[in-house]
Amino acid sequence: MNLIGKGITRFYKWVILFWVILAGVFGYFATDLASILGGDGFRTEGQFEKVNEELTNTFDFPESSILLLMEKQDAQSNVDFNTSIKETLGKVEKLSITSSIQSPIQDETLMKDKLAYAVLSFDQSDISVETKEIQELIKENPGQSLTGASIISSDINKASQDDLKRAELIGLPFALLVLLVAFGSAIASIVPVVIGMVTVVTSFGILTLIGEHMELSVFLLNVVPMIGLALSIDFSLLFINRYREELIKTSISEAIQTTIKTAGRSIIFSAVCVFIGLGAMMLIDIDIFQTIAIGGMVVVLLAVVSALSLLPSVLMLLGNSINKWMLIKQEENSGGKWKTYAGFIMKRPVVLALLAILVLMIGILPVRSMNLAIPDSEALPITFESRQAMDTIQEEFHTNEGSTVYVVAERKGNWVTKEGLQELNELISELKKEDTVTSVDSIFSTTNIGSPEQLFGALQQPETKDGIQPALNRFIQGSKALIPLHLSINPSSFEAQELVSKWSHKEWSHPLLFGGQVKFNQEIFDEIYQKVGLCLLIILGSTYLILMFAFRSIIIPLKAILMNIISLSSTFGILVWIFQGGHFGLPESDIALVLPVLVFSLVFGLSMDYEVFLISRIHEIYQETGDNTRSTIEGLASTSKIITSAALIMIVITGAFAFTGVMPVKQIGVGIAIAIFIDATIVRMILVPSLMKLLGDWNWWMPFTKKKEQELRTHKAS
Repeated sequence: MNLIGKGITRFYKWVILFWVILAGVFGYFATDLASILGGDGFRTEGQFEKVNEELTNTFDFPESSILLLMEKQDAQSNVDFNTSIKETLGKVEKLSITSSIQSPIQDETLMKDKLAYAVLSFDQSDISVETKEIQELIKENPGQSLTGASIISSDINKASQDDLKRAELIGLPFALLVLLVAFGSAIASIVPVVIGMVTVVTSFGILTLIGEHMELSVFLLNVVPMIGLALSIDFSLLFINRYREELIKTSISEAIQTTIKTAGRSIIFSAVCVFIGLGAMMLIDIDIFQTIAIGGMVVVLLAVVSALSLLPSVLMLLGNSINKWMLIKQEENSGGKWKTYAGFIMKRPVVLALLAILVLMIGILPVRSMNLAIPDSEALPITFESRQAMDTIQEEFHTNEGSTVYVVAERKGNWVTKEGLQELNELISELKKEDTVTSVDSIFSTTNIGSPEQLFGALQQPETKDGIQPALNRFIQGSKALIPLHLSINPSSFEAQELVSKWSHKEWSHPLLFGGQVKFNQEIFDEIYQKVGLCLLIILGSTYLILMFAFRSIIIPLKAILMNIISLSSTFGILVWIFQGGHFGLPESDIALVLPVLVFSLVFGLSMDYEVFLISRIHEIYQETGDNTRSTIEGLASTSKIITSAALIMIVITGAFAFTGVMPVKQIGVGIAIAIFIDATIVRMILVPSLMKLLGDWNWWMPFTKKKEQELRTHKAS
């Protein structure tokens, strides 16, 4: 750290120039990030992906499809409505961009009362251009709108960009106000925001280059600024506060070097905790976790590098001007107030600790009723046309009731033999034994020939074979057979996932692959449940070792981890109460599947930011005095104002996303804000000092500590 401090104070102008060039170059690339972001990121390697490939490549299913919803207008008769449907679909067909069109005129199940919808299929996965052409075609037609997975994904991207602008407009002014109250100086308040913006812009540029080689989730657009701005401003706040303290006692260069050695060390430990928390998500083989982990690690790395290079260089350039434009007079006795508060805690540690734990436990109660769900169209604000159209189709045509499991069966040799058809019929009978299977589509049901012998015989007759051949091509291709199973249960239900999981692990007469929405949900949930334990073990274990190394204590890291687990559990309970309960005017909604893992991984590291800063100051004083109570009081008094300000900044920046429209982003923003609020108040201001008092010198117990160090502490204490 000494070397870094000396290098920065000597070459600070070159460091600033380097960052200006870096931000300019990557800022240029950053403008393209939104255009290269993919879907929601819920994708993982497994049977679902393999079956989708088989459906497309072997059984000629379309690569993608969208839905065209058409609503009958008051002035239209039934004949006029049917005519308008035919005209619209005729124009779409003339565009020559669809592979097939399923019309409600031919399929009565797609029409009901005053509503109808058509299924437009395509031979390619990227249909953004085609979608725009169709939207242009129907824009003048009243009551007609498009929806579907690709359109909803595109709208989520657009909503995320709008949300980012809205959150910045809300969060940054409030952050500036908090910084102004904390520092009093306009210059000192602006610097952290500038550092944060440079960090985020540079991160966006790097992620744009990464996005050229891998698919990145659209949620990066919100998560990266949320993490980057909050963390950069937090680090800057801690750094500038310590720098101004040192500037009173020494020269500018010496103050910078001392700050890098002290606050800089705390920043590095904090960043490592956050970095590991995000990195652990890489273990979960789902795109959204991997891309958010990559985006998070990039912005955290840049946040700590900018805090230890660009920030001190800017402070060197500003010199004493950091204290210019004092708009708010700073209270000189604010430390005395915090000492009085710390003394109050020291006199009642048991009562206050028990009270804090009781409050946290009450918050934990709703966790048991948490419902996790993969975000779908409900992630979009209701104002979006694609969301409204999807809701209408699901409500009126009950498309979200029941589910379909696509089974691909493979046989050594062709299925179209007497033995093969007999084996296929037996396999279908075995699958139909489940009570939740309402029907099965197969070559037998489609041709209305129930007997394998009769079907084989019909295939031997030229006059009947030609009529059977289209159905045969649909369900059998060489050694592979397709068996769509229709279930009476919702694809997101635990019962459906349990059923398809049981089927996947069962020994069948032939190799089977299972696909469909049920299988997709089951694989996503299983991947998280199977990996989350290892993910948590890495986060908890590495955090413990880092804090043990930082403070040379066995007890403090253990205490910090336990308090974090309790406070985060309380956060999740409050989120369940708010979102699932539909409080504060919010619509009732399940908790986004990513939220518990993402918030835990992120906040666990972020909260260590305050733990490290507070305990570092207590540790410094304890090493000087050997008095645990005194060091706790003085450490709390000297850091409480800055920790409160830092937490408030984190809360306003992440909490600003509560005013966004995309539900998972709203939940993540609110979740982080609540977690930081609980950590900075109940945990950091009450539980930590109470437990520090109760444990006394045991806080600093470390096996194999050098005897001289122990004797020095004893001597100082006396």
